Amino acid sequence: MIVPHVAVTALGNDRPGIVAAVTGVLVRHGGNLEDTAMTNLGGHFAMMLVVEVPDGESAEALERSLVDEVGAEMGLTVAVRPIVDDPGAGPEGAPWAVSLYGADRPGIVHAVAQKLADYGANIVDLSTRVIGRGPEHAYVLLMELSLPANADADQLGDELSALAAELGVEIHFRPDDAEIL
Repeated sequence: MIVPHVAVTALGNDRPGIVAAVTGVLVRHGGNLEDTAMTNLGGHFAMMLVVEVPDGESAEALERSLVDEVGAEMGLTVAVRPIVDDPGAGPEGAPWAVSLYGADRPGIVHAVAQKLADYGANIVDLSTRVIGRGPEHAYVLLMELSLPANADADQLGDELSALAAELGVEIHFRPDDAEIL
């Protein structure tokens, strides 16, 4: 039996209590957090949640409660949408990781993502950070991806090395054993 799930997103200025307030509403509605990503992005707190909800709990009612109970008080923009597909279905393929370090410039994420897409890779997690201030700051990009079995990982690694030279950054591409906690 597939249990109903919703996707919840919330964004607002970072402040203490956001996670407690949002999850409190979800618990009162019988929600159970499954997959989540929550982070501070440039002074804003962003949440993306996959939540198992009881039968009969509508995305619209849950969104109204979140907006009414915490949206205005916490200054959050909230959206809740039903998930139609099985949330347990993950990407197929071997887990790989990409890390990049170097001078910041426009187009880095696009260039790496496009190279990966050319090989059929599915990006399952991506984060970036600017390290330092001023003109000497550095850019860090971390990706987890799923690489199809028919993809030539050695050739992709060579092409990522060439891209790194073109962008003036360091790129490391390796099998990912992140399943170990």
